[in-house]
Amino acid sequence: MQKFLVLQNTHLAEMIRHVAAQSPLEACGLLAGRGERVESTLPIANADRSPARFRMDALEQLRAFDWMEARGLDLVGIFHSHPAGPSATSPTDIAEAVYPVVHIVLSPSGEEWRARGFWIEAGQSVEISLRVE
Repeated sequence: MQKFLVLQNTHLAEMIRHVAAQSPLEACGLLAGRGERVESTLPIANADRSPARFRMDALEQLRAFDWMEARGLDLVGIFHSHPAGPSATSPTDIAEAVYPVVHIVLSPSGEEWRARGFWIEAGQSVEISLRVE
């Protein structure tokens, strides 16, 4: 299990811009990098266009994976929003998690967005540290 994920302030700001622009619908995207370090944020359209769930647009997701591969980067995280809460992974998030990467949930906290990281494995979700530099 991965214990933490390192990202820059700019990565966090890019995620927040994407999810805030899509609210009140859920928004989603991928995080590319190496090991525990994020190097790029890749927003992906939510094909479900739903306030309560997300499904990444298949073509955009494929293009993002091709982009990562061409640059020698790996999938290190997936992010999505819960515009109406909760600030943690939902039972649906846990049931539908297929990649062994950090899952970041962004949710509103007053006027700000809060980001929390989770490792999902064997039907369990454990909070991990997000180290923002």
